[in-house]
Amino acid sequence: MTNLIQILIDGVLVGLVYGLVAISFVVIYRASRIVNLAQGEVLVFGALFLWTFTLGLEHVGAGLPLVVGILLTLAACVVLGLILERFVFRPLIGQPAFAIFMASIALLILLRGLAQLVWTAETRSFPVILPEGAFEIGPFLINTRLFLGALFTVALTFGLHAFFTRSRRGLRLAAVAEDHNTALSLGVSVRGAIAVAWILGAIVATFAAMVLLSGRIVSLEVATIGFKALPVALLGGLESIRGAPLAGILIGVGEALAMAYLDPHTNGAASAVLPFCVMIGVLLIRPQGLFGWKKIERL
Repeated sequence: MTNLIQILIDGVLVGLVYGLVAISFVVIYRASRIVNLAQGEVLVFGALFLWTFTLGLEHVGAGLPLVVGILLTLAACVVLGLILERFVFRPLIGQPAFAIFMASIALLILLRGLAQLVWTAETRSFPVILPEGAFEIGPFLINTRLFLGALFTVALTFGLHAFFTRSRRGLRLAAVAEDHNTALSLGVSVRGAIAVAWILGAIVATFAAMVLLSGRIVSLEVATIGFKALPVALLGGLESIRGAPLAGILIGVGEALAMAYLDPHTNGAASAVLPFCVMIGVLLIRPQGLFGWKKIERL
């Protein structure tokens, strides 16, 4: 029983990290109606920005305090979000969904190539953002990094939910998400709202990189976390900020149980395919996800 509860705790903590990455999908989709398949690559860019402004500058004798490095990274993410929105997706407003989907795939390949061109494919040490180690609660061991990351995910979820439902700027984003033409008729700047969403998406992805990679190794392969988080975003509902961490917990616990009880009999395949089986099931049974908006059309 103790082992089962330990597996569930680990699954919840890892699932909340998935939820953090999934939130970056949601904030972009809420305003632009675009599922950015390159979100994993955006996360890698955020991680490489942080490495550059911390350990990278330190290697050339121009080290900066960690706080300054994080602030410079967030500023670089703002620029990245604006570039992606302005030069890749703004020209596609009003275009067929297939064109936007293909642009997202092209962006994935482009960002991966740019990262390899600028930083090369070698692995790098990531700065320590969160404390390492574990602490005990009774017979259970809690990973400190994942625990703090989970608390951050919960706090960010409540903060973003309040932003989207209480603030004037957030309500404008919600209006844009509902219908671009209606938002324009109400005097809402669709382009400005979408730009804010892309900036938020890049910043949240970078926060996820800090939790996921703190004290570890950053490489281009980290981008695969984007594909693991996509089923979480679909399960929670692409418009639901609060749905992302809840869906992350479901996926994380399912993955942990599969890893413990099924992987020994499937050579590790069960836990790897579980999120994508869930994604196909969600698309077939409830495409709007558990907490997504259900469209009601009157005839």
